[in-house]
Amino acid sequence: MADKKLILAVDDDASVCDLYEAGLPALGYEVVCASSAGKAREALKKRRPDAILMDIMMSDQDGISLTRDIRSDAATADIPIIVVSGLADAATLDDALRFGAADYLVKPVDVAILKTKLERALQLKKK
Repeated sequence: MADKKLILAVDDDASVCDLYEAGLPALGYEVVCASSAGKAREALKKRRPDAILMDIMMSDQDGISLTRDIRSDAATADIPIIVVSGLADAATLDDALRFGAADYLVKPVDVAILKTKLERALQLKKK
């Protein structure tokens, strides 16, 4: 069997991380949760994920600027990032995509839609 794809989930809401940790392994993914941008940076240094799920509103750094930082680093620039946020306005969506997100999902998370978006992002990365 192929190795499970590693997903780095960045979200400061423990219940969202619990959802990822419960749902993603059932879909065949391994998941590591980071509760802040700083912890996400630490996780990226330890192990390179196949994709990142990124919250926008966090206490230490917003997810859009963290996405921009990840995109500007040659070591992480090609990792697909799916922004997952409670913000559904067009300006936020536009910013997320402009600064490098591959896709956008509005909370509450529908696991079936998340699975589809992850599969698509991982397929695009292969190409």
